[in-house]
Amino acid sequence: MNVNGLLSNFGELTTTGLTQGAIYALVALGYTLVYGVLRLINFAHSEVFIAGAFAALWTWTALGLTQNSVVSGVGPIIFYLLIALIVAALAAAATATLIERVAYRPLRKRNAPPLAFLITAIGASIALAEAFGVYTRRLPQGLPTIVSNAPLFEIAGVPITTVQLLTVGAALVMMVGLDFFINRSRVGRGVRAVAQDPNTAALMGVNKDRIIMTIFILGGLMAGVAGVLYNVRIGVLTYSVGFLLGLKAFTAAVLGGIGNLRGALVGGLLLGVVENYASGLFGTQWKDFVAFAVLVVLLMFRPTGLLGESLGRARV
Repeated sequence: MNVNGLLSNFGELTTTGLTQGAIYALVALGYTLVYGVLRLINFAHSEVFIAGAFAALWTWTALGLTQNSVVSGVGPIIFYLLIALIVAALAAAATATLIERVAYRPLRKRNAPPLAFLITAIGASIALAEAFGVYTRRLPQGLPTIVSNAPLFEIAGVPITTVQLLTVGAALVMMVGLDFFINRSRVGRGVRAVAQDPNTAALMGVNKDRIIMTIFILGGLMAGVAGVLYNVRIGVLTYSVGFLLGLKAFTAAVLGGIGNLRGALVGGLLLGVVENYASGLFGTQWKDFVAFAVLVVLLMFRPTGLLGESLGRARV
């Protein structure tokens, strides 16, 4: 146990944890939305994230960038980021929509038991991951340097980099926008109505299938943005990265309170910080162990998560 290592690097571990946690939170929103409305754990959502990440890579490649390219200048950086964000968000949303239409909707029409949905979700996740694996020949894909990781300024002696600021800032903007949409828009009111009582919502004129499609699209948009931010932060992309990241994002959703949008944010940031503190205290080899151990311990004392409020009962 390296207490001195934790204390001496406390600031850097905190900022790194918040940056990683912001990505967890964005992906966790997809799990939370689907579970909040359908009571379904969409394990294929991790591959929705991968679809967004690869779409960003293909976009940069189509624009002439290679893994050795370094983008400089505010204008070009904004251009490449915006194009990648738009394409990745649309690709991830399309992937999520395809999963819903092909894998889940036929089961709903047949009133399949919950176990059938769970098995289908796992099958869809493996199938998509293997498809990306075949495409990439299971080799890591290098990414261009879109945003420099140089420090912008310091807070209490801790350097804050451009990538950290971009990742946390973009994630917060997306999450605040989604929260506002769900709690203030007409469509969001329909989402909350279906989450609370789908039969009554249908009697009141709410199109359940359209609402379900909407939540998959929204979750896909968030995962697509997370994929771009992951690319910018890590710089290397592999076909299997979605497995562990997806599990941690699901863990973040459960930590905050599955079905709670704000809980996904809290859980993601908390998980990112805790696992980085663990790497400083015990070593990087214990990082993943501690992340999931925290989930088990928390659920022993608070089974509903930190906030524990369902989407159907979200405040207006």
